[in-house]
Amino acid sequence: MAEAALSAVHPSTPILDLDRLLRPRSIAIVGAQPEPTSIGGGVLGNLEAFHYAGEIHLVSRSRDEIRGRPCVKSIAELPRDIDVAVLIVPQAAILDSVRACVERGIGAVVVFASGFAEAGDEGRQQQDELAELCRDSGIALLGPNCMGYTNYPDGIPLTFEPVDVRPLAAAGKRVAVVAQSGATAANIRFAMHARGIDVSYVIATGNEATLGAEHFIDVLIHDPQNAAIGCYVEQIRNPGLFLDAARRARAKGIPIVLLHPGSSARGRAAAQSHTGALAGDHAVMETILRNEAIALVETTDELFDVLAILSRFPTPVPGKAGVVTNSGAIRGLCFDFCERIGLDLATLSPEIEAEMQALVPPYVHVDNPFDIGTVGFANPAIYGTSVAVLLKQADIGMALLSYAGGSPKMQIAKSDAIIPVYAAATKPVILNIVGDDYPLDEKFMADVRASGIPFFRSPERALRAMAAISAYADALAATGEPKPLLSVEAIVPGSGVIPEYAGKRVLADLGIAVPRGEMARSVEDAVGAAARIGYPVVIKAQAAALAHKSDVGGVIINIADEKALRSAWDRLHAGVSAAKPGLALDGVLIEEMAQPGLEMVVGARRDPQWGPVVLVGLGGVWIEAIRDARLLPAATTRERVIAELGKLKAASLLGPFRGQPARDVGAIADVVVKLGQLMLSDPSISEVDINPLMVGAEGAVALDALFVKD
Repeated sequence: MAEAALSAVHPSTPILDLDRLLRPRSIAIVGAQPEPTSIGGGVLGNLEAFHYAGEIHLVSRSRDEIRGRPCVKSIAELPRDIDVAVLIVPQAAILDSVRACVERGIGAVVVFASGFAEAGDEGRQQQDELAELCRDSGIALLGPNCMGYTNYPDGIPLTFEPVDVRPLAAAGKRVAVVAQSGATAANIRFAMHARGIDVSYVIATGNEATLGAEHFIDVLIHDPQNAAIGCYVEQIRNPGLFLDAARRARAKGIPIVLLHPGSSARGRAAAQSHTGALAGDHAVMETILRNEAIALVETTDELFDVLAILSRFPTPVPGKAGVVTNSGAIRGLCFDFCERIGLDLATLSPEIEAEMQALVPPYVHVDNPFDIGTVGFANPAIYGTSVAVLLKQADIGMALLSYAGGSPKMQIAKSDAIIPVYAAATKPVILNIVGDDYPLDEKFMADVRASGIPFFRSPERALRAMAAISAYADALAATGEPKPLLSVEAIVPGSGVIPEYAGKRVLADLGIAVPRGEMARSVEDAVGAAARIGYPVVIKAQAAALAHKSDVGGVIINIADEKALRSAWDRLHAGVSAAKPGLALDGVLIEEMAQPGLEMVVGARRDPQWGPVVLVGLGGVWIEAIRDARLLPAATTRERVIAELGKLKAASLLGPFRGQPARDVGAIADVVVKLGQLMLSDPSISEVDINPLMVGAEGAVALDALFVKD
């Protein structure tokens, strides 16, 4: 760990000294037990196995000594100013035990006990009381409902889970692990160790009553030996602090790989029962974190795999994938699978294609994926040279060597070919041998582990990890893009739901096109407005209470003449009166009929935890039917919006389609950017909905607008 003091800031407390928690010189085990399989015995056994050099104090009400170490009967009998106390007492005794720790000047406590926020309202109240006590007294609290931590560099395992002693390399790339789930923290550790990757810290944060993953990440990035941080969270309790820590990690070149369940309703419910997390909007969280170049993954496999790759290549560059294989089947499957997961395969440049062709006989087809077929039997070196050639191409950001196993002799020959290429590479190089659990040559595996090359037994698993790496590389590069300057002078009047006619004035002030229109309070006003605008027209009832006007007959379209207008006026008022008795309208908006086009939706919302985001997608009724939309941070750019539009399921509708011209995607992007700027400039706006935004070959017109202000 770096020499700088370990500290973290909770939003409502002064600076906490995490050095006393994570690097204690003295430890008290409250509830010590002699049995190795007990929780107290497990903590003591781990400390002894790691030859912990600091002071160990034991508290036991029933024993005078344990394993030759003296015990005291209570916390009150401990020496003053012990760094950390591990509380192995029932949940009901935790508060009194912490109060006793405060009296003895103990700097930090680790609470394993469950039955707090994850157990319901009563437990949450007790956890809040525990948190307040620790904040007020300046005690660093890890937990409750946690499994503690292991500090490998300093040899301090404060956990009851059996932990193997693993000497660290004198210098090298290490992975740090922070997880709200103790089991997941352990599984990440197992996965890294199985791949020969050193782990520096494994911190299981549990319910995070005061200290969350964000506090520990902020500490871990100060260790230059940490190459990457693996993180599992069910709720990010302090988004602002998490984002600050993530930005500092990015500045130091330390990627954070994050698995965050909760995209489904049942997933959110499970998170709440597991660690007491009050899950927020998962999609908004993902949008903001991706914008800050957090490497988000969806499964534990991806968490292990992406973490292993980024620990060796922490700053991947944007680019497509290159693949070398000795199997036509793998080549064909790669095309299908990469398309399914959104991993782009590079098209070989003429220069690289010629260089690849020179490596093989004329009858071997050169492409990406590159199937060398039987050439590798006579020339195993081609496995390395072909990957090296692929990596020369500027738009290839990573390369996979995937092949069927072969004899032990061939396995070693292939590893001898690829490992030097990996060692010299500045882009990720990944190795896969197909065959699931079929045993591999011991020397081959020893060479692979010693080299550090990311190794997989499934091409699909390797490709999924590569897709996540590609997305991370793009996000990392995008953090350096200039942000749009705020130039918003529009003002949204009033509060609550803003009627459409007022919202459209705001859009017009922003430079967003709206139909020509006028407000009318009588049928005669409407007739005059329609004459000035020109038929056909649309009429819309206007009131703050009519957020969905069409549901109550408050919208009538394609009115061709004065007679039709007078009839429509009566129908509109009759429909609204029937659906909303006693509702007084602000008036009726008379507008020109828009030209046909593609209906899109552009919206924005302010998340209470994460701040403003903007949305763009297929509009009209389709937004609810097929939910084809993309979320972006409010501070987005025109270029980024256009790129996201290309990722819509219905993206083909934006180009020439069934005789229709291509739509003006630039006009859509301009609306999204302007709406994002408005959200950033006016914190009182909680929601905006432009649906539909009618998009033609040139330009886009907002046909409806809903603003909601706090």
